[in-house]
Amino acid sequence: MRSVTAVLAPELNSQRNVDGEPARVPAVLPPLRIGRHVIDSPVVLAPMAGITNRAFRRLCRESGTRFTPSNNGNPARTVVGSTTTGASGASSLYVSEMITSRALVERTPESMRLIEHDPDEHPRSIQLYSVDPATARAAARMLVSEDRADHIDLNFGCPVPKVTRKGGGAALPWKKDLFRAIVGAVVEEGARGDVPVTVKMRKGIDDAHLTYLDAALAAEQEGVAAVALHGRTASQAYSGCADWEAIRLLKQTVTTVPVLGNGDIWSAEDALRMVAETGCDGVVVGRGCLGRPWLFADLAAAFAGSAVRVTPTLGEVTDTLRTHTAYLCDFYGEEGRACRDIRKHIAWYLKGFPAGSTVRNSLALVDSMAALDALIATLDPDVPWPGDAAEGQRGRAGSPRKVALPEQWLESRELSDAHRRTIADAELSVSGG
Repeated sequence: MRSVTAVLAPELNSQRNVDGEPARVPAVLPPLRIGRHVIDSPVVLAPMAGITNRAFRRLCRESGTRFTPSNNGNPARTVVGSTTTGASGASSLYVSEMITSRALVERTPESMRLIEHDPDEHPRSIQLYSVDPATARAAARMLVSEDRADHIDLNFGCPVPKVTRKGGGAALPWKKDLFRAIVGAVVEEGARGDVPVTVKMRKGIDDAHLTYLDAALAAEQEGVAAVALHGRTASQAYSGCADWEAIRLLKQTVTTVPVLGNGDIWSAEDALRMVAETGCDGVVVGRGCLGRPWLFADLAAAFAGSAVRVTPTLGEVTDTLRTHTAYLCDFYGEEGRACRDIRKHIAWYLKGFPAGSTVRNSLALVDSMAALDALIATLDPDVPWPGDAAEGQRGRAGSPRKVALPEQWLESRELSDAHRRTIADAELSVSGG
């Protein structure tokens, strides 16, 4: 079997890095080290509200054994996860949905459910959102002292207006002291139980107010185990193209901990190009895995030096869709809520397949497992993978916008008394726990 480098060389040789040299992809990328944890496949599932719950994480972990992949268009002779490829979707790091620190400290039923993990899920990874060092510390202390997490990620990248207008998410690193205080408090609590802490951020608020380099250096100094950068500003939301050059610059700036790249990874080949062009130590995948939980098997194979890729038939895709729904039933404890949740995934799973608008519309209104089974039965399971028609962007994109911020937020990088009062209630209006 040819290496990934050999298979992809013609495609990648047309790519140039920022120095004008041909982009080169390593045949094998070494495991990702986050504190005491070794992540064999250097891939991280990005936290996504309403998506990366326990059910979806389980589905992604199982992707290494659920499908028979193909090699360069030919029928596969191995399954990703076998001893031949040595790769498995289970070897990536899967992070929970964003959980609000205050809700966690108050032990709201929803936050307690969101931090649950499967017995075989390791490392147990939880993303926290906070705008207050004391609350962030209390939440981290709870997770560590009660042995509820093996890894904590801090959210400084959320661009949603209800978050940024309170000074949270991607707006928070602008206030340098506040950012450093939150990171330092959580790192200190994590150290009590040898729980590494990482941060995920965006480039900044907009092109005129970039924060990622000084924030990453501050996080490095405070003792984080890795830094992840989504190569967009909050103003971009999910529009346009991710700035991989910013990831390359961050990798050159932060030298003692891994740097992870995020943005516009829709396939294993995209991930290989990102690593080649930026030198990052691993990748963070968000929208690229929507309706494609097997992407983690592709990524594991690619970074292990294999050209094996998953190209499921329509029958295999609908079987995955049904399994996803069953896992959601287990997660929510009720069939109706699970079916309402799976509706948003339907278009992502069926993208590129000739399913027909009537079936698609009916699936988008499914209200029971029986109804789902009946609709799936109307589809031809032998329809092959549609190739390019199934690739590309999925999920929200939107358009550039002015970022909602507290009044006079940009006038100083220090936190004023007025802004302290503004962020005091910032966590109250943020969902996710």
